[in-house]
Amino acid sequence: MRHEISPEPILQVGLGFMASKALLTAVELDLFSQLAEGPRTGGDLAEALGLHPRGAADFLDALVALRILERSGGVYRNSPSADTFLDRKKATYVGGILEMANSRLYPFWGSLTEALRTGEPQNEHKHGGDVFDAIYRDQEGLEGFLHGMTGLSMGKALVIAERFPWADYRTVLDVGGAVGCLPVAVAQRHPHMSGGVFELPRVRPVFEKYVASFGLEDRLTFHAGDFFTDDLPGADVIVLGQILHGWGLEEKRVLLKKAYEAPRRGSGPRLRRHHRRRPQGEHLRSAGEPEHAHRDPVRLRVHGRRRPRLDDGGGIPQQSDRTADGRLLHAGGHQIAITWPSGP
Repeated sequence: MRHEISPEPILQVGLGFMASKALLTAVELDLFSQLAEGPRTGGDLAEALGLHPRGAADFLDALVALRILERSGGVYRNSPSADTFLDRKKATYVGGILEMANSRLYPFWGSLTEALRTGEPQNEHKHGGDVFDAIYRDQEGLEGFLHGMTGLSMGKALVIAERFPWADYRTVLDVGGAVGCLPVAVAQRHPHMSGGVFELPRVRPVFEKYVASFGLEDRLTFHAGDFFTDDLPGADVIVLGQILHGWGLEEKRVLLKKAYEAPRRGSGPRLRRHHRRRPQGEHLRSAGEPEHAHRDPVRLRVHGRRRPRLDDGGGIPQQSDRTADGRLLHAGGHQIAITWPSGP
């Protein structure tokens, strides 16, 4: 039978911004936190969210079509995934990154054509500003960015909290850990664990508020500093998440060396040791590294924004210089394993 081609896949991609904006607007309105309290009729939701009746029903039904909401007899409720990840009151909330996408990133993508033609950034640099100056200019912008990073990291944090052998350790430090979603996830699942984050001083009040919301202020601590100019506090396990991808090879070496040289705290080793074979895809070896190398004593667990590619040496992909990643695994004279937890 002759294969019939269809424009449908092209149209779905081309008009995909409609679905994206529907979700981002629902997060902005905090619709999912409202429904987390219980199912509501369309009229009740429109009144609670301040929506005009003309578009409210179509908006809610669009979210049903996207399988983000469910509807039965005119009553709406969250889908299981929306209830878990889009309710602001839950520790599993990932909406921070969607809030930032809506308020900051979405307009930048409208200038993609200009970016491709000029080669110039279309973010705050476009008008002579600095990205982080803009983000850190006021407390609201800072909190939005930090919660965005939390949303980006939450899935990996939950997997690490579940699958890493935390019974062997007592302390964890997340370098550049924003408000501390990884230490919080670990502390919630493992009562013997304590730790904290190492972050810029302005992050402290946001971290303390977030940690206190889970009643973990006695176990999780904020360490203020700059990871390029200050020494890292010690911990049994040091995590570098959402930071390595933004720097060149030499800066990556500096950060990895600092993590390796951080003083030991608690009862475990300075860096995480691989005691047992990891499932396929979780332990990545550099090119030429022997199969048994996962038992070598000095190992550092790193999680980041992108899954390392298996065909380039198993390291962290470079965004700028595209340097061979295998060299990173020997930074500072120490063989360091880059591992990636499988997750949702």
